[in-house]
Amino acid sequence: MRTQAPGAVLCDGEGMAKSRNSRAAKGTIVSALAVVVCYCIWTSLLEWSDEVAQADGDSIGAGLPEGLMARVIGLLSLPVLLWVGMRSLRERGNHLLLAAGHVAGWLIGGYLVEQGGVSDTVTALCLALFAGLGGLLSLVEVEPAGLTDLQG
Repeated sequence: MRTQAPGAVLCDGEGMAKSRNSRAAKGTIVSALAVVVCYCIWTSLLEWSDEVAQADGDSIGAGLPEGLMARVIGLLSLPVLLWVGMRSLRERGNHLLLAAGHVAGWLIGGYLVEQGGVSDTVTALCLALFAGLGGLLSLVEVEPAGLTDLQG
């Protein structure tokens, strides 16, 4: 016999559907915000490194450390932003979203940012594609193997 605390709602199929829809919406919104912020960070840092390279145009390796730093920060900011966003919305088990989002961000960012000259329409389409992918990936909730035993 299942007992219910006052004011508590038993989980049923409808509650699970609402939870999944809520998680997908959160994943889409967080992915969209994270990829736009990451794109802005990455492009502005690459512009900065280009300006440094042009200012010291005669020296060998001018702008190389700045360009390397721009790429590393651009690539590492996306999974951090995804994690912070999902955790701030109280969602756990986002391992697949972080891993696949990092790979997809690397591919999309490498195409958009590194190639340059990509039209605004293609940029917006790629960023929207990433947001949709993030919503789908957020539906998969992965818990590390050791934690389920500890929670009882």
